[in-house]
Amino acid sequence: MRLTTKGRFAVTAMIDIALHGRSGPVTLASISLRQRVSLSYLELLFGKLRRNDLVESTRGPGGGSSLSRKASLITVADIVLSIEDDGSESTRQRGANAAGDTGRCEVDELWASVNLRAVEFLKSISLQSLVDEQKAKGVQAATSVAGSKRAVVGTPVRKPFVVDAPNSVFALGRRQQRAG
Repeated sequence: MRLTTKGRFAVTAMIDIALHGRSGPVTLASISLRQRVSLSYLELLFGKLRRNDLVESTRGPGGGSSLSRKASLITVADIVLSIEDDGSESTRQRGANAAGDTGRCEVDELWASVNLRAVEFLKSISLQSLVDEQKAKGVQAATSVAGSKRAVVGTPVRKPFVVDAPNSVFALGRRQQRAG
């Protein structure tokens, strides 16, 4: 197993879905804005997460991604292992081809042991525990305005620009007359 940026972004996106997915599916566009990750990169990651049955997709208006099971039943190891293309099988085959190299065999066994312990550790951390940590730090799910169309969270709301200047010489004269 390798711990890479892909795995980190996948865990972050899954935390985002667990935090914001209570009211329905979460769009990848909203995750992209909140987490500052490119949309195309998220699409790549979510393809792997879907294939490994960690998320479900809903198409159409109001669609997006949601967890395929409770956050307490998903571990960080599940997420990372589903994203990472683990080359450990090819590494073992290369090690077997280098027969007679006892020093290399001992090193391979050491890294296999380290890898096993890392996986065990990541299996002990549930997605729900990470969500609870975020909530404890004050991170809250975005709330949407009732009756409004689903807006992408993080998009600034623009108020109409109101001009408070007279639009003619006559309006200017009336304004000065009222002020004076």
